[in-house]
Amino acid sequence: MAYGMSGKVFHGPFLQAHPGFNLHAVTERHQKNADKDYPGIISYDDIDTLLADPEIELIVINTPNFTHYDYAKQAISAGKHILIEKPFTATSAEAKELFELAESMGTKIFVYQNRRWDSDFTAVKNIIESEKLGKLSEVHFRYDRYKIELNVKAFKEENVPASGLQYDLGPHLLDQAISIFGKPDSFHKILGRNRPNTLVDDFFSIHLAYGDGLNVFVHANLLVTDVQPAFVLHGTNGSFIKERADVQEEQLLMGIKPGEPGFGAEARGKEGKLTLRDHTGEKVQEFIQSDPSSYIALFDEVYQALVNDKPYPVKETEVLAQLEILEAQ
Repeated sequence: MAYGMSGKVFHGPFLQAHPGFNLHAVTERHQKNADKDYPGIISYDDIDTLLADPEIELIVINTPNFTHYDYAKQAISAGKHILIEKPFTATSAEAKELFELAESMGTKIFVYQNRRWDSDFTAVKNIIESEKLGKLSEVHFRYDRYKIELNVKAFKEENVPASGLQYDLGPHLLDQAISIFGKPDSFHKILGRNRPNTLVDDFFSIHLAYGDGLNVFVHANLLVTDVQPAFVLHGTNGSFIKERADVQEEQLLMGIKPGEPGFGAEARGKEGKLTLRDHTGEKVQEFIQSDPSSYIALFDEVYQALVNDKPYPVKETEVLAQLEILEAQ
């Protein structure tokens, strides 16, 4: 595991909190910071030394997107299981090669789609599964931000494989959609470059069409000053609207740890709005509070897959469907 922002915020705290894992070592090429948070942890200078450590069974690959394929191949070839950040790879062909390699080596691949365990998304999933909305016809998942300045992390602004907003936020939104509705029958994608001097896309809109008349739209835009609801669903019986309200990332950045009081609990006022028609045709509204969420559930799924051979919920077919959309021209 590299110990930048991702390692410090999204992986280290959960590996430390889960009783089934021992956070043994990280790779830090320049500054050595991990020991401040985890005294006694080993800090290797390079990935080759990390991979040579016989005590390590699971490698977290949380490096820049364009390095995922090479590092994953090295780790699998060394006989390690991998938990790899999104996007898994730049292309579906690379992904298929790695899945086949892992099968031949007897190792497991876990793609880190943590947004399945966001409180706002789980609320949306619960509403869909309740069938209160009836037959769905139109669904919108979106991720709005306002970041007109180019990212200080240069690799995110370079025109290299798996770059741009569609490979940054697209894997989150597409995974959420595909995890519920499956692979679409067809799709149409629009990309845009709107920030001054950008070399990569900073806007995307993807229409996923399903044979039963369901239309799902996933959008992301880095130039939205008035953020729109993240989830909008319309069905034959009513509608559900939900803001993006998960607080885990914000809490982790503040140093709040998994398991501490209030971790993963949305603030009041962020409830989802469910609007239905009663038997008289009148509108009836209900505000629904989300249950607290924690990414520790993802790490428990990894643990259960490794120890008890339980199927990991982010399936190979879903990852490949996502990448086929992302790589399409």
